[in-house]
Amino acid sequence: PSPLGDCEPAEVIPSGVLGLLPGIRSYVVEELRTVRRYLSRAGLKGHIEELDFHLLNEHSSDAEVEALLPLFDNGNDVGLISEAGLPAVADPGSRLVELCHRKGIRVVPLVGPSSLMMALMASGLNGQCFAFNGYLPVKEPDRSKEIKELERLSAKRGQSQIFIETPYRNERLLAD
Repeated sequence: PSPLGDCEPAEVIPSGVLGLLPGIRSYVVEELRTVRRYLSRAGLKGHIEELDFHLLNEHSSDAEVEALLPLFDNGNDVGLISEAGLPAVADPGSRLVELCHRKGIRVVPLVGPSSLMMALMASGLNGQCFAFNGYLPVKEPDRSKEIKELERLSAKRGQSQIFIETPYRNERLLAD
């Protein structure tokens, strides 16, 4: 897990999780620049160049994901770091986790901040019955149609509908 904003990692990442970072040499990351900054602030400053980084983002092909398998040879630990929050939740890292499961590689999730759960906690909406719907369609009229369908489901089931959006598309989403 990684912080959701520009804060000290120790403010939002448990000390037990931060304590694991120095023992990991290989990381699969969504964005190199931000993960280097995060790891420096998390106590690895001066050791970043010793680490082995591999990119996995929304543009990575299936072959590129498969090419990450040798990182796990000999039982090596590999860290998966999302751009913000929890890896593999609305995140391309889920593809690596799925591959690990197929290949019998143990996956250990670590606790950290989740924008999805924080939004639900602060919303006052139903926390007993909710659905996460991922990203909504980018283009109109598909986005408006999906919003109407989520409203229908919410009313029918009494179910909170959670979705995620990139900051640069928020205004269009809110207008819809």
